[in-house]
Amino acid sequence: MDAEAVNLAAGNERRRRARRGQGAREWFERLLARADIRVGGDRPWDMQLLAPDVPERVLGQGTVGLGESYMDGHWTAERLDQFFDKLVRAQMALGNQGPAAATRPPMWHLLKSRWLNRQTKRRAWEVGQRHYDLGNDFYEAMLDKRMTYTCAYWSGGAATLDQAQEAKLELVCRKLGLQPGMRVLDIGCGWGSFMKYAAERHGVQCIGVTVSAEQVALGRERCAGLPVEFLLQDYRDLPGKVSRFDRIVSLGMFEHVGHKNYASFMHLAESLLQPEGLFLLHTIGRNEQGDGTNPWIDKYIFPNGELPTIARIGRACEQRFVVEDLHNFGADYDRTLMSWFANVEAAWPRFAERLGERFHRMWTYYLLSCAGDFRARDIQLWQWVLSPRGVPGGYRRST
Repeated sequence: MDAEAVNLAAGNERRRRARRGQGAREWFERLLARADIRVGGDRPWDMQLLAPDVPERVLGQGTVGLGESYMDGHWTAERLDQFFDKLVRAQMALGNQGPAAATRPPMWHLLKSRWLNRQTKRRAWEVGQRHYDLGNDFYEAMLDKRMTYTCAYWSGGAATLDQAQEAKLELVCRKLGLQPGMRVLDIGCGWGSFMKYAAERHGVQCIGVTVSAEQVALGRERCAGLPVEFLLQDYRDLPGKVSRFDRIVSLGMFEHVGHKNYASFMHLAESLLQPEGLFLLHTIGRNEQGDGTNPWIDKYIFPNGELPTIARIGRACEQRFVVEDLHNFGADYDRTLMSWFANVEAAWPRFAERLGERFHRMWTYYLLSCAGDFRARDIQLWQWVLSPRGVPGGYRRST
């Protein structure tokens, strides 16, 4: 092929790419306009394109393309939380025709989420190593003084994150009716914030289980001298190693269980609970049944995670538990996430060199996109109180 033909072919290809890029951008702008988001607008939630490839990446890769292009610095928004609030609210209002339809999970993600058990014993350790073992110093900077990595309870009038997290821990203790000397199991105990609080304030003995070596190391240090024990193991290995408990609590761990394991999780909890005991399950949940979780969150933040629905939790409770109480304070997670984000931003100079700017953008995207989701009421936070046989005379919720 002579030089003239080569140049002609190259020119044709450039024009095809330009037309494709222009078409993708027009499609992208129309889509965002349905959520009242303008590309290049001057409002805090408007998107600023810093590279031309973003529309094509979103068109081709959906949620992963949107998140990765943000991590790469190819787009930004002054208030990312407001951007996602707008995007998600429009999707909820418009359904399958909404703007977030463009970021649906790819077919392979849907299939593996629907048909595979992505939360096996082997896979369970992955989230501990990739997420919770990032560094205790980083989480100490982000979280409250007790290191409580779950939704705080602001509805009672708390003014600070520390107060809101302590209010949540006390709320859990009251719902469980803790009494001195009780034995309590914490499934997914984190750094032991609940166990430490319950042991100090209510005189109980606690055993906690987690798949994070970093959490166990710091948790044992923080709970030294208290009747608190940490086990580094999968929750499924508990039977045969511990006796029955008066109370069981699980705060923010059920999102790592997976729908194929819900029934066996509830069976295990029932088998480890005294017949007159109570089990409090605190979990994020979604409004309608889906497949897995946001693919970007799955890839970068919580591998193999899955948000349950009320229906799926309810079915797993059948013939095992009486649902005594169901409390939704998901709107409080918005303020919790914004507080964590403010803490990370204030502490970031300490971590910038070690973690790098791409991590910084990834973590910002994680916290603020989730804040927008909760603000839009697309996802919820539930506390379930369950009993094996039903509380005689009925259960009365503590507030």
